[in-house]
Amino acid sequence: MSNSKPVADLEGLTRVRNLLSSRRTLSRFADKAVDRELVLGAIDVARWAPNHNLTEPWHFYVLGPEAIKTTIECVRARATEAKGEEMGRRKARRAENVPSWVVVTCRRSEDEIEQREDYAATSCAIHNMALYLWEAGVGMKWCTGSMANTTFYADALGLDSGPEFIVGILRIGYPLNLPTQKRKAASLVTTILE
Repeated sequence: MSNSKPVADLEGLTRVRNLLSSRRTLSRFADKAVDRELVLGAIDVARWAPNHNLTEPWHFYVLGPEAIKTTIECVRARATEAKGEEMGRRKARRAENVPSWVVVTCRRSEDEIEQREDYAATSCAIHNMALYLWEAGVGMKWCTGSMANTTFYADALGLDSGPEFIVGILRIGYPLNLPTQKRKAASLVTTILE
């Protein structure tokens, strides 16, 4: 057995870097269906997210036609309640143009530290999905607003909010356009402690 460090695969590192830095959150999607097998493949790789003590706290709900109708009505209701009927109609129209939906939940824990770890793990699983889909030319928007943070939407879908809570409502589809993005320089968010 050798104690030498593995040789870096610069081509592989560049490919991973480009995948990570090119991924975008999409708000508008092309009028093109997303194959359910692709979504299920994304869920398959999501399971490999790091999770302390292998709790695997996540659950993925792939929405079918009736659940999507319920989702659109919940979007309309929430937006109408917050910003009026016109905004409710606009948000519902936008939701109608989303080709695929997945709701991701995390199992609740009575242990505060375990709950924080499980939430982080579920977030990593969602990011695994995003990267897998992006490599296939499909993007998503990870929604975490009021529909995810109250039992209103979970109840409408028939989910039991006792043992689990929503971490993300994923809108998935092919990009209509690609938004541009900037980030702070790594040097601005990095401190080296000696």
